[in-house]
Amino acid sequence: MTKKPSPEKLTVLVTGASSGIGEALARCFAAGGHRLVLVARNADKLKALAQALQAQHGVSVEVLPADLTQASAAAALAARLKRRRRSVDVLVNNAGVLEQGTFAAIPAARHQALIDLNVSGLTAMLAAFLPPMIARGSGRVMNVASIAAFQPVPGLATYAATKAYVLSLSESLAEELRGSGVTVTALCPGITATAMLDRATEDNARLARLPGVLVADVEAVAAEGCRACLAGEVIAVPGAVNQAAALATRATPRWLVRRIAGAVGRKWA
Repeated sequence: MTKKPSPEKLTVLVTGASSGIGEALARCFAAGGHRLVLVARNADKLKALAQALQAQHGVSVEVLPADLTQASAAAALAARLKRRRRSVDVLVNNAGVLEQGTFAAIPAARHQALIDLNVSGLTAMLAAFLPPMIARGSGRVMNVASIAAFQPVPGLATYAATKAYVLSLSESLAEELRGSGVTVTALCPGITATAMLDRATEDNARLARLPGVLVADVEAVAAEGCRACLAGEVIAVPGAVNQAAALATRATPRWLVRRIAGAVGRKWA
């Protein structure tokens, strides 16, 4: 039987915590009374968030700026926390980037940047923080994937591929770790009202015409992620529309999924 960590005063490390879903996840865990370790590149934003969470919820918040595209960053974070005798009970791998456009129009360096953070950075964090959880027999991991992980997405080809990796890795680890006391959850949000969507809309004005029912509230997405993570669920897809889309994608022949994705992609390109 899976051993669940105490729901009180867990230490939660959130990457990409300076904005968007990562910030909302940090706020959600803080509201639950948990200690936080906030990681992102922007130290000023992290410090401002830390001050706000400490004032509002009275929780301990530690700020550790880091660039997770650097190969040594995850190991360095783990070493710093080990020196401070801080164990991470919940690891939230949220840091990620998106690039919109046809594959050939995006510079090779930008494709690599997506892979470096969305894939390599996340994997390095798992390699650094999972072993101590397994040794303790207790821990939670949340990997933030995307609804894009379930199907090819023309116009977001590399991004969708990186999120498919995150989903596949999360499911594999969830089975590897079954019965160990450590659980792995893949949070797969759809289109969410964040600064990332704002930037994408600046590049593609058609996105501003997306129906409101397709754009999720970031706080609702975070709340579902926190709940699913602490409950040890393997896949969490916030929103009824996204859940239906994910189920339909898995039940539909791949050739038809590609055709539909291509038609939708061309409409919004």
